[in-house]
Amino acid sequence: MSKGKGKTAKKKQPASDRKHYNYKLVLSDTCAVCKTPCTRGMNYLARMRTAGSLGKGIPCVLTRTYG
Repeated sequence: MSKGKGKTAKKKQPASDRKHYNYKLVLSDTCAVCKTPCTRGMNYLARMRTAGSLGKGIPCVLTRTYG
């Protein structure tokens, strides 16, 4: 009995060819005035309110782009 050869296996694209989600980095002042606050943003905002804290921003889920 021969096996069916009608199905061909799809090859996966290399990781460099796949599309990824991109997030913009936002600072605490953006999180403070956000209309839809998220947990990550509120935690970041609370950390930045302490004296001597340094922050470079967090990726915002509301600014996600596909590309």
